[in-house]
Amino acid sequence: MADIKNLEGMIDSTPIMKDYADITSAALPEYQIDSKIPEGPLAEKWTNYKAHQKLVNPANKRHLDIIVVGTGLAGASAASTLAELGFKVYNFCIQDSPRRAHSIAAQGGINAAKDYQNDGDSVYRLFYDTVKGGDFRSREANVYRLAEVSNNIIDQCVQQGVPFAREYGGLLANRSFGGAQVSRTFYAKGQTGQQLLLGAYASLNRQIEKGQVISFNRREMLDIVIIDGRARGIIVRNLVTGELERYAAHAVVLATGGYGRTFFLSTNAMGCNGSAAIQAFKKGAYLSNLAFTQIHPTCIPVHGEDQSKLTLMSESLRNDGRIWVPKKKEDAEAIRAGKKKPTDIPDEDRDFYLERRYPAFGNLCPRDIASRAAKERCDAGFGVGTGNAVYLDFKYAIDRLGADVVRDRYGNLFDMYQMISDDNPYETPMMIFPASHYTMGGIWVDYELQTSIKGLFAIGECNFSDHGANRLGASALMQGLADGYFVLPYTMQNYLSDQIKVPHFSTSAPEFDAAEKAVRQRIEKLMSIKGTKSPDQIHKRLGHVMWNLVGMGRTLQSLVKAIDEIEEVKKEFYTDLRIVGDANDLNTELEKALRLEDFLVMAKMMAIDALHRNESCGAHFREEYQTPDGEAKRDDEHYMYVSCWKYTGDNEKPVLLKEPLKYEAIKVQTRNYKS
Repeated sequence: MADIKNLEGMIDSTPIMKDYADITSAALPEYQIDSKIPEGPLAEKWTNYKAHQKLVNPANKRHLDIIVVGTGLAGASAASTLAELGFKVYNFCIQDSPRRAHSIAAQGGINAAKDYQNDGDSVYRLFYDTVKGGDFRSREANVYRLAEVSNNIIDQCVQQGVPFAREYGGLLANRSFGGAQVSRTFYAKGQTGQQLLLGAYASLNRQIEKGQVISFNRREMLDIVIIDGRARGIIVRNLVTGELERYAAHAVVLATGGYGRTFFLSTNAMGCNGSAAIQAFKKGAYLSNLAFTQIHPTCIPVHGEDQSKLTLMSESLRNDGRIWVPKKKEDAEAIRAGKKKPTDIPDEDRDFYLERRYPAFGNLCPRDIASRAAKERCDAGFGVGTGNAVYLDFKYAIDRLGADVVRDRYGNLFDMYQMISDDNPYETPMMIFPASHYTMGGIWVDYELQTSIKGLFAIGECNFSDHGANRLGASALMQGLADGYFVLPYTMQNYLSDQIKVPHFSTSAPEFDAAEKAVRQRIEKLMSIKGTKSPDQIHKRLGHVMWNLVGMGRTLQSLVKAIDEIEEVKKEFYTDLRIVGDANDLNTELEKALRLEDFLVMAKMMAIDALHRNESCGAHFREEYQTPDGEAKRDDEHYMYVSCWKYTGDNEKPVLLKEPLKYEAIKVQTRNYKS
């Protein structure tokens, strides 16, 4: 390990990367990356791809099996669409029902370039805003395709009966979200993600009823089975009985979400995890851009050590709420001490810091920028609450529109806030603070959404996504449904076109035996430790390390320290973990321990990825690399690529591969949200 004492004054991490990773082997021919981006003009790539793709005839589809792991928006839409095409689909989820997938937690909306309001939106504008929001660190062709198919999503979901909000004249209503100056975000009453999932789930249920989808609930994938270099099956643990089960198919699709819970406290549900990505990593898939983790600006602040989840408030609140902190430190101190209320602070003594710093976008600047700006004010001593909160104030909207209009727009969110905080947001400002949310990194995939393992696909947040270094609000639901409904069904056929010649695989194959044996040994190892600490206790320690050292602001020193401390947490895990209960039974503590073991791998890889990237871009903010006014300072000459990490063994250094990013349709420039 590098000696942190000798790092003082050093900025460039390159000399010390050799301690943690192999960043030179990428030049070897066997490690070259093929993204399979079609030739031709950007706007024609997807059309040309579909025109020349290989097809599977309807009769043959009946004889091809596909495993889809996950039932969120990406998983449910993919499973139902593939089944509608005629494929036999095996669909797995860890919940007691596909209906409980985590996509339902998304409050705010879904983007599409319909431009009902004639405010200047277009497919190109959505594409450009997404690339710009991601600080020019995304794959151009994928993002354009995402923008291109986004309009189809709205039509699909309307046909499914999703109750999008409508204007008086009957047209669908839209909002603005961070990073855009147009109203392209479609939303539904209540939680938009929940309503979209109900639509996808209804389609899935129809296919389950027809027998085209076989649903396996309360199962967790613990390994991928590779036969002759291709993904051909999975090993799962039955979470009710504790039994290990084997399933075979011609292809495997991972739709298992992101790895935000590496931080322990995040906006994600407790069951969300990065285990599928780690199992794929260990079997040969690449992990990419792991440093790109989004901190959401609109969350209810931490309120205790026993907390297991941070409540996500919709970004749509930023349309009408104004964000501020006191201008005077003495006012902030008085509020923290309970001597003053926010309503005691006159307008002239309020710092509307986003409007001050980013006049063109104001509260609607992108999430990474809004989050860092809140942190900067709190770090400078102007925070409220416990010191780690800022105000989101609707007084101005209520004065302008009336309480009834605000209640109609945000009533469900206001009710939720009041139930949690016991404050009435109609009368006093909400308190918010950034929290770990979406992860833009993940499993590397090519243009076809296929990983570096043949026959293994990754969709939705599980892959390294189309968002680059930062995700615009309301684009997560867009990507999940785009992948599942409109991209994977095409690209998977291209892969499966010659697989009809391959017979169904037997789960008694030696590769299945070896995979199950490895899983069983892993479980036995964890159960035998018999220490004193629960998985949650150790995970919380890991979470503190990640938030403090690999969070909104990183430095060379903090990242080196993080890697060392992650190793210490890992040592504690393998020596002092205690799992109560029996492995061969329902055991939530064993579930947590298995996921935590994977989080430890993910945490170290996140820190390594952040350490190697000597620049700031989007949500990856290395404090050494910033402009005089505190904005991210990119290094396009040296870091215009996707970082792809190859696993070489538990105690071996991962190998860095690079996929160059080439921009042909847009001019790469410094992000500007000020004018």
